[in-house]
Amino acid sequence: MTRPLPERRRPLRLFWMQSGGCGGCTLSLIGAEGPDLLATFEAANIEVLWHPSLSEQSGRAVIDIMERIIGGEETLDILCLEGSVMRGPNGTGRFHMMAGTDRPVMDWISDLAAKAGHVVAVGSCAAYGGITAAGANEVEACGLSYDGQKEGGLLGTDFRSQSGMPVINVAGCPIHPGWLTETLHMIAAGRFGASEIDEWERPLSYTMHLVHHGCARNEFYEFKASAEKLCDLGCMMENLGCKGTQARADCNMRAWNGSGSCLDGGYPCINCTAPGFEEPGHSFTLTPKISGIPVGLPTDMPKAWFVALASLSKAATPPRLKENAVADHLTRPPADRQKKTR
Repeated sequence: MTRPLPERRRPLRLFWMQSGGCGGCTLSLIGAEGPDLLATFEAANIEVLWHPSLSEQSGRAVIDIMERIIGGEETLDILCLEGSVMRGPNGTGRFHMMAGTDRPVMDWISDLAAKAGHVVAVGSCAAYGGITAAGANEVEACGLSYDGQKEGGLLGTDFRSQSGMPVINVAGCPIHPGWLTETLHMIAAGRFGASEIDEWERPLSYTMHLVHHGCARNEFYEFKASAEKLCDLGCMMENLGCKGTQARADCNMRAWNGSGSCLDGGYPCINCTAPGFEEPGHSFTLTPKISGIPVGLPTDMPKAWFVALASLSKAATPPRLKENAVADHLTRPPADRQKKTR
């Protein structure tokens, strides 16, 4: 006797909006590998109601989908917003209007969020305002639940989606594809709850780590053998603004585009998963110091301990590391003490 096949659950319905931003998170997401993006959605049993780069509908057809969701005729399980919310001028939102509706995009976002099972901010712009909110912020850009480091944003501090969750901030500039697809899979499996987010409501699946973890320059960091210019191989924390010991992400453990990270490409980590990263108050490639001590010390490490350990490390730095740290390619190999040279 054959057993009946289990009844297939209805797909989770996802709607994606883009607001004030560059679309870089979508560009990164489309580059997902092993599996690719469409296979990821299929495996998670997610139906994309609309995405500006993946869907054929446009104009009135998209507005019809939004109206059905708001009217309760269409279920919305996951609302994704990419890009910051544009509230200007003077809180009216009329800097960014939804074509054909005479309504600000921010009003559509609020109405859709109220109907969504989960609301996901895709990228640091949607989470905190990001690059769009930098400078004088003439457009009054903000995130869904934050305005920079200040709680509130468009939806307010008390917002909860239909699942009882706050906005889930998949922050990054741009995001790694895996940060979002992993989060969506956990939501689809019913395994994403309050215990899965950190203090900024970012998924712990990637913010449990520091960018420092897995960095190919860690041996240089341990001995404080520092790079002096961007093409050098040494640690970029002391002189070149690297915040890998403070930034919460797994960039050097979860390869980007099959291999590599910002640091592997020779550029310091700018902590793009954190609110306010876009305005550090100095050049991204400069490390501010007081009395020669970097202002931004490693997360969870007391200053006195860092100074003491740094002094000891520098005193013990092997000549090989001193030489290689300020070179643009490895010039001196490690030596094996057990091998006697003649």
